[in-house]
Amino acid sequence: MSLSTISALSPLDGRYAGRLAALRPLMSELGYMHKRVQVEVAWFIALSDAGFAEFKPLTPGARTYLLGLVKNFSEADGAAIKEIEKTTNHDVKAVEYWIKSRFEARPELKAASEFVHFACTSEDINNTSHALQLKGARDEVILPALDAVITKLREMAHTFADVPMLSRTHGQTASPTTVGKEVANVVVRLAKARENIASVKLMGKMNGAVGNYNAHLSAWPDFDWEVFSRKVVESPEPLGLGLTFQPYSIQIEPHDYMAELFDAVARANTILIDWSRDVWGYVSLGYFKQKLRPGEIGSSTMPHKVNPIDFENAEGNLGLANALLKHLSEKLPISRWQRDLTDSTVLRNMGVALGYAALAYHSLGIGLGKLELNEERLKEDLDNAWEVLAEPIQTVMRRYGVQGAYEKLKDVTRGKSVLAEDLHGLIRGLEIPQAEKERLIAMTPASYVGKAAELARRC
Repeated sequence: MSLSTISALSPLDGRYAGRLAALRPLMSELGYMHKRVQVEVAWFIALSDAGFAEFKPLTPGARTYLLGLVKNFSEADGAAIKEIEKTTNHDVKAVEYWIKSRFEARPELKAASEFVHFACTSEDINNTSHALQLKGARDEVILPALDAVITKLREMAHTFADVPMLSRTHGQTASPTTVGKEVANVVVRLAKARENIASVKLMGKMNGAVGNYNAHLSAWPDFDWEVFSRKVVESPEPLGLGLTFQPYSIQIEPHDYMAELFDAVARANTILIDWSRDVWGYVSLGYFKQKLRPGEIGSSTMPHKVNPIDFENAEGNLGLANALLKHLSEKLPISRWQRDLTDSTVLRNMGVALGYAALAYHSLGIGLGKLELNEERLKEDLDNAWEVLAEPIQTVMRRYGVQGAYEKLKDVTRGKSVLAEDLHGLIRGLEIPQAEKERLIAMTPASYVGKAAELARRC
């Protein structure tokens, strides 16, 4: 069976392949190879500038050629590396040999070829490549997708800032709010989560087999390899890696930053699961309608249905993403002694975890774009919930020292269908100033929203 979108084992590369085109070049094995080549080239060029008599600075032409290997890296180049790996049975060594093979027609580079992968352990290349992959995925896919969701939600919060809505606590009618304020709650939470994702420092180490520069110092004992390594890791791309230097490690970078990053993404996802479920409920109540798409079918037997499928898809895929992200954050910081390989196979699934998150953000964007507010239904609910005004009435009663205020309102409202005239009759008999009575009588469920509108516009 040939591999296609309908024979792919993962739906990320099958049914949903088209939605993840931006992530695939970054988090696929091809993307991993590309970053390995980038790291090897950056290290090689830096070595030529280190002042060693045995490795003179490269000519401008050689530098341009080397950077071109990175810039123009193709799927054919990746396939060539995989072919070499069939012999080496070692993926990093295959990258090294592929780079050296590209030196054959260039005497200057061929003469210096033993400085490719010089003093490096495989993990010096792998950990920095993973960090570069995550850098690209975070900056080019995850954050822009979250920003699009936040922007749409903020627009909704402002647009619906003044539209009153009945709240529900424990599923029961509660003090009214506005649609915009409920959306603003999500905006503020999600913006903070987005900030946490963006602020994680992506770490890289290049310090040899067990983190002590053993091989480096065996070659040049008087050279400051730690300063050199830091410069390569932290200098901007393309001559450096643009990461944050990790000074202490075993053979592998500890992966604590990865755990921090994945936990931060999972936190954002949890907020969006919460929102997806709330929107699902609001659609069920009729607060939101959904724009129809020509030809779309909601049920194979019930023609009337317009299901909130985008929010259901988002919720499901966010759950899958978090299951993987949480495993990654719990597993990756753990390694037996200086190194075991359990992290290697797990790390190959970073793209799967982020893929499900990106897929969910896409679904949310589609779903939010289809929502239409049903103000008539919102008004109807509010008009049938006069019992929610028991709160302001008893609060004013307390202000003026009316004894048993809470209990009196409880007797009138709890578990009962309350009409406006029931409350107005109670208000007229209260021993409070006439102006206060008139203010309470003028109040409706739709007007009892506190600072909701102001808070919604502020987000």
